[in-house]
Parts: sequence; C-alpha cells; structure tokens
Amino acid sequence: MLLDGDQWRRHFDGYRHDAFRLEAQPVYTMPREAENLARFLRGEPKPADHNAAWHARVRGFVSSGRTIGRVRVVRQPLTDYQRYQFAWGIPGNIAAGEDIRVLDATEQDYGIPLQDWWMFDDSSVVRLNFRPDGTQINRELADAQAAECRELRRLALAHAVPFAAYVKVHG
Repeated sequence: MLLDGDQWRRHFDGYRHDAFRLEAQPVYTMPREAENLARFLRGEPKPADHNAAWHARVRGFVSSGRTIGRVRVVRQPLTDYQRYQFAWGIPGNIAAGEDIRVLDATEQDYGIPLQDWWMFDDSSVVRLNFRPDGTQINRELADAQAAECRELRRLALAHAVPFAAYVKVHG
C-alpha cells in the first residue's frame, strides 16, 4: 500500500511512542530544498527559518512524550547534499529534540542495505523508495518487514555514533 499526502502525514503523526528512520541515500533530490542547497553550495548564510516546520513537528512529538531519531549512513567523502545536511539540517533537528546518529560505512557496510525507511512503534514500517538521482518515487507501507527492520535498527545503532562525536572527528 502506498502512502501519500494527508494519508502519509496522518500515519507519521499518529505514532504513539517512537519513530526511527534509517537514512541511507547519498543524495536526496527534493524540489523544496533545491534553493537552500544552492545557497549552501554558494557559501551563503543559512536562513533563520531553515527547516522551521520540521523543527516545530519534532518539538511537538517530544513534548507529547514521544521520541524520534535516525541513523544517517554515510561514506567518505561526503556528498554535497550530506555536507548540506551536516551543516544546515542536522544541528537544528537535534536542537529540536531529534536523536541523530551517524553510521560511517566507508570501510564496512555492516550488512545494512541502502534502503531508507521509517519505523513507528516497533511495528509499522514505511519504505521510502528513490531513483538513483535521489528523487523519491513513493512511500510504501511494509509492516511485514518490521522484524527485519528492528534487527537493522539494532545493527545501525550498535555501529553509529552521536552526530556531535562524528563531526568532532571528521569535521
């Protein structure tokens, strides 16, 4: 079953305890981010309201007692998009309450495939499917993969480090 628009938003916002994302694509081609990515690459300052809507959502999740986090899989050297995320995106997401960790798969992939997904409350999985250029194709409900994704989450968290620790070492 594909989730789109309001159906996706309701599914996402309806989680009760925890939301976790495995974020594995080296680049995301998202029209709403194109101008900010271009600004970043030109060396311009980050807009004060960058990612404000997401930050408000994260603060709402956290203030209601829910957790939200992700593991960002990277390989060195970072792509331009990953550098943009590290400089403009992730720090604000963490300040809003998201737990973000980095898994560097440059030397070893730990058996974690390059497939993005969200898992909600340890039972509902939504696969995020992308084209090779990072353009999202769709979001697919895949609850039958919950056990596999719980194991992948365990592996990712076991080998990931907090974002601040990663950037301290890797700049």
